[in-house]
Amino acid sequence: MTPRGGIADVRGVRRRTPRAARRATVGLVAVALLGLAACSSGGEAQPTPTDVTQKASPDVTKSGVPAPVVPPTWPLTGIPGEPAARAALAVKVENTAVARPQTGLEQADVVWETIVEFDVSRFIAVFHSQVPAEVGPIRSVRPMDPVILAPMHGLLAFSGGQPGILALVEASGVQMISHDAGAPGMYRTKDRPAPHNVYGSPQTFWDQADAGHQAAPGEQFVFARSAERATAVGAGTPVGTLSFHLSAASNPSWTWDGASGTWLRSEGSVPATARSGSRLAAVNVVSVVAEHPNTQFGAQGGAPVPTYTLIGSGDATIATGGKVLAVRWQKESQDAPMRLFLPDGRPAELAPGNTWVELVPAGSGSLTLG
Repeated sequence: MTPRGGIADVRGVRRRTPRAARRATVGLVAVALLGLAACSSGGEAQPTPTDVTQKASPDVTKSGVPAPVVPPTWPLTGIPGEPAARAALAVKVENTAVARPQTGLEQADVVWETIVEFDVSRFIAVFHSQVPAEVGPIRSVRPMDPVILAPMHGLLAFSGGQPGILALVEASGVQMISHDAGAPGMYRTKDRPAPHNVYGSPQTFWDQADAGHQAAPGEQFVFARSAERATAVGAGTPVGTLSFHLSAASNPSWTWDGASGTWLRSEGSVPATARSGSRLAAVNVVSVVAEHPNTQFGAQGGAPVPTYTLIGSGDATIATGGKVLAVRWQKESQDAPMRLFLPDGRPAELAPGNTWVELVPAGSGSLTLG
């Protein structure tokens, strides 16, 4: 039975109701007043009641949960590590039959494959995380080079170029390192005929960087934290081969190799290797479809020198982890890096590792999946 003025809890201990608590509080106050009255009249002082309902002071030392520490990564590959304080170094590398096998390509972070005059392929090999002892054969600049390289604000090593094209490169903010201008670090070898025998030392190129070209590049593509989190791996379609038709003279292909986790490059049906003997391979192969118009510049015999329209947007394909995914490329300005997006506008993330970008001429080039 519940006692009057209280409620019995599950242990049989009486708890006061709010009304009873109020009556008890009034009683305590009355007792205190009587004690004060007794002291003032010379009577014996009564003890002051103890307040057992004091609230605990909040712990002011507590703070919010700290943000997780994101480990640093190399900006051009997304691989974990503390980036070196040096600029991105781009080198123009020839890709005709007489130029193969090339030196140093296997250590590039990013390689852009472009089609120049006479339908031949030429590479823009970009180095940052690795320092090869030698790179080559090195050839001349082309009009698409500054549009591709301006976002990295780094160095460009090349053999020479037409005055008008050199002016475009200089205006892009890239530091030029030219063999024709006598830049240190370039030399001709005797094992190949000119003009296919200009080679160079990347470390010597980096040593020439001026005060405005010392900083590491920004991230050019968006990378996932691990290979399995790459967008194409999670949402792509499995394929075994990527067969490109870039021009009448350039038909590279890539074959997925699960053992190495990379795409292996071939020139037509011939496996592509570096001079070191290493197979040329890529963690990511990105196909970018863009207009390929001729410019006002002419080559030998008056052949027009083409470029690519890379400011704007267009179709692209990402190949990572043995899977492919259709995306869109977008580049806001010459100084802005090219970005890759899903149809819903979310950024597409590559797997950490090196990337080869195949620039496919719109209308005449193609990619066949197998």
